[in-house]
Amino acid sequence: MFKDPFQRLGLDREVLTVSQLNQRARQLLEDVFPQVWVEGEISNLARPASGHLYFTLKDSNAQVRCALFRQNALRVRQALRDGLAVKVRGKVSLFEGRGDYQLIADAVEPAGDGALRLAFEALKEKLAAEGLFSPERKRPLPAHPQRIGIVSSPTGAVIRDIISVFRRRAPQVELTLVPTAVQGREATLQIVRALQLADAKGFDAIILARGGGSLEDLWCFNEEAVARAIAACATPVVSAVGHETDVSIADFVADVRAPTPSAAAELLAPHTGDLQQRLDSLRRRLILRIQDRLTRERLRLEGTARRLRHPGERLRQQAQRLDDLDMRLRRAFERQLQVRNERLARLQTRLQAHHPGRALALLRQKLDSLAARLPHATRAILRERRQRLDGLAQNLHIVSPLATLGRGYSILLDERGQAVRRAAQAQPGQRLKAKLGEGELDVRVEDNHQTPVTLSLLD
Repeated sequence: MFKDPFQRLGLDREVLTVSQLNQRARQLLEDVFPQVWVEGEISNLARPASGHLYFTLKDSNAQVRCALFRQNALRVRQALRDGLAVKVRGKVSLFEGRGDYQLIADAVEPAGDGALRLAFEALKEKLAAEGLFSPERKRPLPAHPQRIGIVSSPTGAVIRDIISVFRRRAPQVELTLVPTAVQGREATLQIVRALQLADAKGFDAIILARGGGSLEDLWCFNEEAVARAIAACATPVVSAVGHETDVSIADFVADVRAPTPSAAAELLAPHTGDLQQRLDSLRRRLILRIQDRLTRERLRLEGTARRLRHPGERLRQQAQRLDDLDMRLRRAFERQLQVRNERLARLQTRLQAHHPGRALALLRQKLDSLAARLPHATRAILRERRQRLDGLAQNLHIVSPLATLGRGYSILLDERGQAVRRAAQAQPGQRLKAKLGEGELDVRVEDNHQTPVTLSLLD
């Protein structure tokens, strides 16, 4: 049997498991919120193969996870997507496995103004970046206006409310209506033309007014053309579009925003009594706001105080961490110093090994040895070269023609000094020179025995 989820834990410090805690929390949420409608924008839409849909529903300040199971998802006619504004019906529950707070949806309906809201924010961001909302360009309203132009629809309660306020508070002010459509496709162009016409007439101020409505009804006041027409006006413009909770782009661009058309008329036709009443009302609202803020901040402070840890514990932890870091630093310093000392010793040893004095002594010893060996080597080389020269001289003498001549031979040279080696080289009667072992002889060839001689048989 499950215990009542509202039942408080006993004084005996009943200890729950995580599963028991999540189970009780789920029962509590489902009992308190069995069915709710929640409006927001879809984001992080997931479509697993199971057919279930999971998404996050969010607004500008918060978000909640949602689960739409397959049997309910099949009944949703509209295609869901990220950024779509919807209304979701379901029960608040808790996914026990992860302890996630979630909304189990059984129906999803379009909210209607999701796309318009995105376009609104996009245009607002664009114009703000251009400085159209800057306070520096806002013009103050005249303290005592005489002529006021009203850009609004000629029919409806808006114009009657404005006229009624001025008749009651400032009947001397001249009012001029510049009629325009304030809803529909043609409204944007008509509002732009009406603003341009009112600005050209030299009014002390212009009131741009329309009654309340949905976001679609008020959309012409969120068009860029209307915003730029307001910004281009030389006359101060008071925007009074919709109810107090309605906000349009025209409100941001205008010099002054009034919560309602009647309030816009009161701004330009102030009454002392009304000002005092408004001041009293604002004072009361301010006091309530301050009290509410103080209450919320007190609760927040109490919650923070419960979560706040004593600074002494934090200081002790930091002191312990500081001691640990100090010891680690000392050990690291000593280790680094030891490494540096060992490296210095190695470098000193290497430096002693490469000292130039030792190298110079070795080189000097080698030089002395070479100087002692040089004379012996020189004499040995000369002796070897002399013996080689004698051998070559002997060989040369052996093959020299002078040696041959010394043995009784001679060399015949023609008139050009060429040696005569064959008998065919000489002609009978030719003079030759005979070179002997000692001296030379001039000789004449009588016969080279190359031409056959015919002897007469009678001789």
